[in-house]
Amino acid sequence: MYPNKHKQIVTSLMDGRFITIDESYFDIVKENQDFYAEFFDKSFGFELKNTQEFYYLTSEETNENTSRDISIFFSIFCYELDKDGKNFMDELGFSDFHIEEIVDYIKNSSWTDIVKSNKQLNDADSIKRLVGSTMVKRNIAVKHSDDNYSFTKAYKLFIDFARELIKFEPNNANA
Repeated sequence: MYPNKHKQIVTSLMDGRFITIDESYFDIVKENQDFYAEFFDKSFGFELKNTQEFYYLTSEETNENTSRDISIFFSIFCYELDKDGKNFMDELGFSDFHIEEIVDYIKNSSWTDIVKSNKQLNDADSIKRLVGSTMVKRNIAVKHSDDNYSFTKAYKLFIDFARELIKFEPNNANA
């Protein structure tokens, strides 16, 4: 006998979605954490990872560039928010951003070489797809009315890389 909503939970995690604390699936996975850890390991060779706020899957065999691109996105976005005098953790945790504001931060970033070389960040349409499609599908971002977005707790997975990047100035990064 499988836990309630088993198929939806497996499908969500296998699609690369984060199951966050504000979803009903979160409590089901939490209550059955040992079962799901063993299930994903034995069935697919994936490791179920969790924090107090979200669950997700990892695999050593995956050559997945989207997570890398999302990390780069958050690194640049956080750097630019910080440079703008904003506490990026508060902003990501409690603010909504209009998609054009997000695009402007990335397009006008001082990290131009990184932005230009990344296919998911190098133009406005790509940034909009990354946030509005990829991140929404993975439950990293939530779309609200009028093209406003907020970020779920899953953003925290990508923030450690961003914190490291914020320590450096773009001009010193290539030195």
